Amino acid sequence: MASRRNLPSLFNRIWRRKFSALPQGSSSSSQELIGLEYDHSAHNYHPIPVVFSQAKGTSIWDPEGHKYLDFLSAYSAVNQGHCHPKVMQAVNEQVGRLTLSSRAFYNDQFPVFAKRLTSMFGYGMMLPMNTGAEGVETALKLARKWGYLKKNIPNNEALIVSCCGCFHGRTLAAISMSCDNDATRSFGPLLPGHLKVDFGDADGLENVFKEHGDLIAGFLFEPIQGEAGVIIPPDGYLTAVRELCSKYNVLMIADEIQTGVARTGKMLACDWENVRPDVVILGKALGAGVIPVSAVLADREVMLCIQPGEHGSTFGGNPLASAVAMAALDVVEEEGLAKRAADMGQEFRNQLKELQKQFPQEIKEVRGRGLLNAVELNSEALFPASAYDVCLKLKERGILAKPTHDTIIRLAPPLSVSLEELHEASKALRAVLEIDLPKMQKQMRKPETTSAPQVCDRCGRSAYAPVDTDA
Repeated sequence: MASRRNLPSLFNRIWRRKFSALPQGSSSSSQELIGLEYDHSAHNYHPIPVVFSQAKGTSIWDPEGHKYLDFLSAYSAVNQGHCHPKVMQAVNEQVGRLTLSSRAFYNDQFPVFAKRLTSMFGYGMMLPMNTGAEGVETALKLARKWGYLKKNIPNNEALIVSCCGCFHGRTLAAISMSCDNDATRSFGPLLPGHLKVDFGDADGLENVFKEHGDLIAGFLFEPIQGEAGVIIPPDGYLTAVRELCSKYNVLMIADEIQTGVARTGKMLACDWENVRPDVVILGKALGAGVIPVSAVLADREVMLCIQPGEHGSTFGGNPLASAVAMAALDVVEEEGLAKRAADMGQEFRNQLKELQKQFPQEIKEVRGRGLLNAVELNSEALFPASAYDVCLKLKERGILAKPTHDTIIRLAPPLSVSLEELHEASKALRAVLEIDLPKMQKQMRKPETTSAPQVCDRCGRSAYAPVDTDA
């Protein structure tokens, strides 16, 4: 992280180009706001130095009125586009009537939302929460309780299996499944009761089930690993997982917080293989970027394992969130955002693959599904720059993206993105690789020694390195 003294120079260095303007929405400058956050907020993020002041659709304006295109979508929380009119109308209509009842009482919005959500996704019941991490915690508790009540696992011996490279949040339970040393070091002791398996390795999963199956309550996974770099499993993997979970009586728990609600070109990423998990976790786009909304979906025999007093949230299922979520789902359906994500995503990958042909040394791989995509860069061709440096240059050219790890750039615009905007992003990336990257490499001081790849504390392998599942 840059020092407080260096922040102004950093900001001035990355802010050069003028973009089409919108009237100012803030009396403070970007530089002042970045400084205030640095001085008064915990340093638990390393943001791209741009300040959001106003937004609409795919467009962002900073306090000075400079315009950018959003190609992160708040980690897929604004699939519908920023400040969608229908969602904002729902906010305006509800906020003056009733915003919170708590679950100590009923309200007139949550029951309607619960019916809408369960009907749309084909499950018997739902449990409302707020953030994605809360949804994960809910699913873990639900799986353990089901294991004790329905599978007769001895008390306090239930196990959860998750995948290497996973990301399910930053709570203690979530990091107890993590392979990210930054998330786990100095936060121990981690919670017991977790087993790991390589993502995409159905044979490895069955081996774990064979060895520990009587004690395993659930298998928690992302259908596409987002934070690991948009890692897509082999064809047939989700089908194999479904068959194995059924065979060994293990709950199949899909974390669709980032991939769900049309992001990958289907309402759920599991729909690409027509697979129905036992438990689905939704979040992010369920609130359309307006208010945190998450939910866990399951059928009655699973969901009713949790009884009154055993789990809950003061704000979960609040009427404002319920009204927003229903409007968010309306937008997805009425605007055909799932199909749009599939079509536009394929077009975007075609553009990026053409770019890869032009820069074969720099671009290692283009991958994705729908409008959840990633460009992986060759570390040798980047050196001494990183994907973060590339994102800084993209920002100068009006495109906002964020790296994951040192060599991967995740590209996930709102599903309302236009073909012209996709071309603008591809054009900006081309310019960065052709013009900006060589200049950066000349200006940067090369370290005398290169840092060794990070080794996972849990398994001893290079973190996020591909695994040969045939070995």
